[in-house]
Amino acid sequence: MIERVTELDSDDDAASFKSIEDSEDEAYHSPDEDIPGTKTAAPPQAKRERPPRLGKESIPAPSRPTPDEIPSAILPPPERFPKDEENALLAQSNDLKVKANALFATGSYENALQQYDQALALCPNYLDYPLAILRSNISACNLKLKDWDAAVKAASKGLDCLENLEPLPKPVPKPKSGDDKTHIQPETNEVEEVTPALEARLAALELSGQTLDAVKKLQTKLLLRRSTASTQVATWSSLQSASEDLSLLLTPSLRPSLSPTDDRNVVTRLRELGPRLDDAKTREMAEMMGKLKGLGNSLLKPFGLSTSNFQFVKGEGGGYSMNFEQNPQKEE
Repeated sequence: MIERVTELDSDDDAASFKSIEDSEDEAYHSPDEDIPGTKTAAPPQAKRERPPRLGKESIPAPSRPTPDEIPSAILPPPERFPKDEENALLAQSNDLKVKANALFATGSYENALQQYDQALALCPNYLDYPLAILRSNISACNLKLKDWDAAVKAASKGLDCLENLEPLPKPVPKPKSGDDKTHIQPETNEVEEVTPALEARLAALELSGQTLDAVKKLQTKLLLRRSTASTQVATWSSLQSASEDLSLLLTPSLRPSLSPTDDRNVVTRLRELGPRLDDAKTREMAEMMGKLKGLGNSLLKPFGLSTSNFQFVKGEGGGYSMNFEQNPQKEE
């Protein structure tokens, strides 16, 4: 294991967390109302048709942009609870989290998971950092219970919460199979352009009461937990996801948040994932081709044919040509 999942995430002053961004569970949607047109109806007893006027009546009403077409930075913030009510809800959520932490420490992971779920239900859905902490602890419980899919899902939702405060770095090119060198995104001195999205993110970070370093440390823990669970799922896609998470952990933005032990383990696991990815790809491709061959044989059987009648030969230029054989040799 890369990390010690017995170390849960907590906060010193839960009532101080604030945010202006939406959570991953309930996104903001503006009302989608029909815009009445301005075109007037023709008189009921018009004697003859007249050519359309090029005035106001002939101009179609402008279409209203959908929420997906509006940049999130200019959307109005989600509705917040009154301050007293928000503090009360957050205090109740924090009390349940403390109880869950105690249950986790005694090895009662299922009971701890129930307490974390209740704490999550009480936490206002716009407080991104405490939500991410609860998601991270839920992922830790599922790791202990060996519910790998649930651990991946919880960690992913926690990372989605933190996207409102600090987005993850862009994926880096993955090393080729058998390459011992770890490909790391190069350092750049470029200054991020000040955009409405950046201003909104900085405002959200300030209102959360957390530092950028704290956010990156929590992102690191969530990536470690998700990569651990994805590796245990052991499918081609899950191993690919684990490889991407481990590569993100070695970017200049997140690597300083790793402990020396975790840093070494991430490098080792990323190198070992190469052969496992190749094996999983070969195995699943063979299974898929077997299913396709079975489907083809079922379709060709009424005509007295099978996929063995069609032979594909690779040409010198790299393409394939198909040959038909009336009496193919049976495969042994």
